[in-house]
Amino acid sequence: MKAVVLAGGYATRLWPVTKHRPKMLLPIGETTVIDRIFEALERDDRIETVYVSTNERFAQEFEAHLAGTDFEKPTLSVEETSEETEKFGVVGALGQLVDREGIDDDLLVVAGDNLMGFDLPEFLDYFESKGTTTLAAYDVGDREKAKSYGLVELDDDRVVDFQEKPEEPNSTLVSIACYGFPRESLRFDEYLSDGNNPDEPGWFLQWLQSREPVHAFVFEDPWFDIGTPESYLEAIEWELDGDSVIAESATVERSTIGENVHVMAGAEIVDATLDRSLVFEDAVVRGCEIHDTIIDEETRIEDVNLAGALIGAHTRLTNGEK
Repeated sequence: MKAVVLAGGYATRLWPVTKHRPKMLLPIGETTVIDRIFEALERDDRIETVYVSTNERFAQEFEAHLAGTDFEKPTLSVEETSEETEKFGVVGALGQLVDREGIDDDLLVVAGDNLMGFDLPEFLDYFESKGTTTLAAYDVGDREKAKSYGLVELDDDRVVDFQEKPEEPNSTLVSIACYGFPRESLRFDEYLSDGNNPDEPGWFLQWLQSREPVHAFVFEDPWFDIGTPESYLEAIEWELDGDSVIAESATVERSTIGENVHVMAGAEIVDATLDRSLVFEDAVVRGCEIHDTIIDEETRIEDVNLAGALIGAHTRLTNGEK
């Protein structure tokens, strides 16, 4: 079995923090979003190769990141795009990757920005037991939120209806970006040649479900779709579970570090109060009260109070007083 980890998005909703950094490499506690997936796939003997599907802009970042790890299975597969407007769409990119890499095997596809509470080998067990295309499904518990996803209707565990981003959801059970495809279900070329939507994979699942059996692995463990500052902070909060992480090379003086705070290497925190926030490498925070905020690398913030902010790299922010 092969695996594809989708890592080609430009994450514009997280700019400026992700303007020059793949969101899959954002820290989640002591690891990263995508490394949690790599770790699960590395220890599963059923997975032979993990293709990291990314774009030209971020290829070097992933290459450098993987070079600094002990993972043996991941290999980059680069689509020829460097801007959001050039994207082929997820299904289009998947179809190209399958052709480019000559994949003729069962295939696991998972989004690299998916933080899933369940263990991926559990999903693969279920996929193998069914022998059909399988998706992971989660109850988001809110009909307004469900509008942003593919809605799944089940008869027992078989998908009997699939609607991508419906205007009027009739339930809150949605498909997350985690799919198992038998070799014979890799029908991307057929789907695309009919002029179907090349963007979201849900459109392909909707098309496929009307033609062959699809089953759902329904899970209740926590799940985070890391696409906004709010969801990213929620994922950090879940991972840290009330604790805080302060790098050894960070400086913290006369400051109060509350719950779910991550201060990265080289950062300097002086006379400050932090809660539920992330401070990237070499940032300086002095005389501030900060909560629910992400502060990018080499930023300097003095004598201001921030809540719910997203501060880009190399920013200087003060209250203007001398």
